[in-house]
Amino acid sequence: MFKKIILGTLLGLALASPGVSSADVSLLNVSYDVTREFYKDYNAKFAGYWREKTGQTVAVQQSHGGSTKQARSVIDGLEADVVTMNQQTDIDAISAIGKLIPADWRRLLPHQSSPYSSTIVFLVRKGNPKGIKDWNDLARSGVSVIIPNPKTSGNGRYSYLGAYGYALKKQGGDDAQARAFVGKVFKNVPVLDTGGRGATTTFIQRGIGDVLLTFESEVLLIQQESGGAKFDVVVPSLSIEADAPVAVVEKYASKHKTQQVAQAYLEYLYQAEGQELIAKHFFRPRDAAVAARYSGRFPKIPLFTVDELFGGWQKAQQTHFADGGVFDQIYEGKKPGTGV
Repeated sequence: MFKKIILGTLLGLALASPGVSSADVSLLNVSYDVTREFYKDYNAKFAGYWREKTGQTVAVQQSHGGSTKQARSVIDGLEADVVTMNQQTDIDAISAIGKLIPADWRRLLPHQSSPYSSTIVFLVRKGNPKGIKDWNDLARSGVSVIIPNPKTSGNGRYSYLGAYGYALKKQGGDDAQARAFVGKVFKNVPVLDTGGRGATTTFIQRGIGDVLLTFESEVLLIQQESGGAKFDVVVPSLSIEADAPVAVVEKYASKHKTQQVAQAYLEYLYQAEGQELIAKHFFRPRDAAVAARYSGRFPKIPLFTVDELFGGWQKAQQTHFADGGVFDQIYEGKKPGTGV
């Protein structure tokens, strides 16, 4: 039943190199873990649009993994034409460290170059045997929580900040109390996969954990795939807004002479057809008319932002996820990224 999801975990390396293509032009989209199904459909739709518009045949290859690992791969030489990530700091790193993207990349497309968003919700075993209703239940003794590694995964960072923000807003805590709360949650995490799809595999295929924290899009896809037979969705009382920024990797696109089609590939995400497909794949679209048509599939949930509670991604990254930061301090005694 979950064959499509699980087989997707094997595709990242196979699709990571441009290879030989009979198309007039080829693009490589380096993306994060849980967008495989969306971009497979989007690539076909864009190819049809581009052929009709220009007469040119375009082939788009995909590479998927933990968002930060993917950014590092591009910095280290994976020649992406475009990157489609789940947090701004990964594209900032490609810009600042790799010198591959302009520093003002946020200003080059609408909504700070973020054509859609998601949020973090919970997936539990059918019947919710542990009675998990909100973030506070994740800190209870005897609850096993599956979250990917915040050091390598944007999904993991959003889950971590979601728990931290819950403690600040709903429990009326200060930073010390929030750190203590998040520490209790991560004591209940038995394994840290490097990306969101790996965490899904751990929860579904390996049967580990009572609750999976992941993007709403991933949870709703799993629920659709299972027909609601094996899992229940739990929507917490509030959560964190997860923007999905995109950018043309200008240095590589220039080298490949794909700047025009790469730019069009990202701009098409904002057009009605792209926004419709975004909503069909359970991501939250920016277009108001499309959002209204699909409003029934997205729970109404209060969302806070990284800017609102954490001073923006750069500050959050340095404070919480840099080496020796708050996450490392909280998780001392375990080995982030090793699965132990």
